[in-house]
Amino acid sequence: MTRPILLFALAAHALAAQAQTSERPPVGEAVATFAEARMGQQVGRGECWDLAQYALDHAHAHWDGRYNFGDMVGKADVQHGDIVQFDKVLIERRTGRSVEQVTMGPHTGIVLEVEAPGRFVMAHQNFGPEGRTVSRYQLVMDNVKRGRITFYRPVR
Repeated sequence: MTRPILLFALAAHALAAQAQTSERPPVGEAVATFAEARMGQQVGRGECWDLAQYALDHAHAHWDGRYNFGDMVGKADVQHGDIVQFDKVLIERRTGRSVEQVTMGPHTGIVLEVEAPGRFVMAHQNFGPEGRTVSRYQLVMDNVKRGRITFYRPVR
């Protein structure tokens, strides 16, 4: 192949790859859309981790197949489609005069919405009365009393 034809072929290949990438939604959007579409359904075995696994695989995200779901981000930078990992977390919610305590962890979820700084709506399964089906949970960081919550930005 002559040099101009080779350069043309390389440029065409690069443009085709860019077009394929731009046709796919951003990885976080694909992760959140997958979770949203499965509300009320069981994903995989119904474990919390299965929801993240299937959503990341569906979005063609790059991850280690364990608990490194992408790039770690701070709670101020959380976006739609980020993965949430709980480790020995205690959450207290006040409802009138009573206090509801919820323990999570290890537990995994997916951010569906950022309502305000430190207030997120997430999708998760294998938790609470919904059991092994995907449901919503409002996470308010001010209610977290102990434990560790790590947010990950899925990447391709």
